[in-house]
Amino acid sequence: MKRRFIVIFLLLALMFAFVACTALQLNTEKVKVIEKEDSNGATVTDKSKVENENNGNAKVDEKQNSGNITASDKDKDKDKNVDKNTNTGTKNSDLDDKADALQADTEEYIKSIIEERAREVLTAIKNYDMSKLADAIHPDKGIRFSPYGYVDVDNDLVFTAEEVRNLDSDSKTYLWGYYDGSGEPITLNFSDYYKKFIYDVDFLNAEQVGYNKILGQGNSLNNSSEVYKNSIIVEYHFSGFDPQYNGMDWRSLRLAFEKKGDIWYLVAIIHDQWTI
Repeated sequence: MKRRFIVIFLLLALMFAFVACTALQLNTEKVKVIEKEDSNGATVTDKSKVENENNGNAKVDEKQNSGNITASDKDKDKDKNVDKNTNTGTKNSDLDDKADALQADTEEYIKSIIEERAREVLTAIKNYDMSKLADAIHPDKGIRFSPYGYVDVDNDLVFTAEEVRNLDSDSKTYLWGYYDGSGEPITLNFSDYYKKFIYDVDFLNAEQVGYNKILGQGNSLNNSSEVYKNSIIVEYHFSGFDPQYNGMDWRSLRLAFEKKGDIWYLVAIIHDQWTI
């Protein structure tokens, strides 16, 4: 009986021990599985978060850097454009200054050549001294008279020096051209033409004098520099007389000189004024 009891007790103890071991093993594996899953989950999540955060930060940094670079580039481009425009403006300004200086130097040089000669001729014109005027006329080409700024090489009258010498006493009527506006023929003797289309104002005391420089400009074409390409053209100019006309009553007288040998001879007297 006692012996049977001991055997039963041992069997119960073994069963209890077996059940306990099994339970313990199950709990341990469950814990390990949970820990493994948690650990893996945590690792994946953390890596994903880190990567996402890193990628996000990288994108933000890249965007910021890109923005900064773009802004910087824009600023640089803007500065370059400003510099370019400034440089272009400076260059244009320099060119204008040089052109003005060259024009001034050229005009001063031409003035030094022809001023005295032109004044002598204009004085003879003012004094109606046909003999002195004739001495200044080109011996081969004579002198052409143009009533307006456009030089009509086919119809404007040309006189030799000898013919000019006798014009002061010539009562013959000539066709000098056509009146601006009406188109009526300008049929006058030289004395009347002189009063209306040569010395109609005191050009010897002109407001301005230009040397190969156009001063008076109206509606008619001024082709004097094209017709007299190898000439020096001196222009005596008044900008106007009566304020009510706002400068539309301006007057100019141009004397064109061509050189033969060492002498500058008169080849044209061109009268100009406002035309319709």
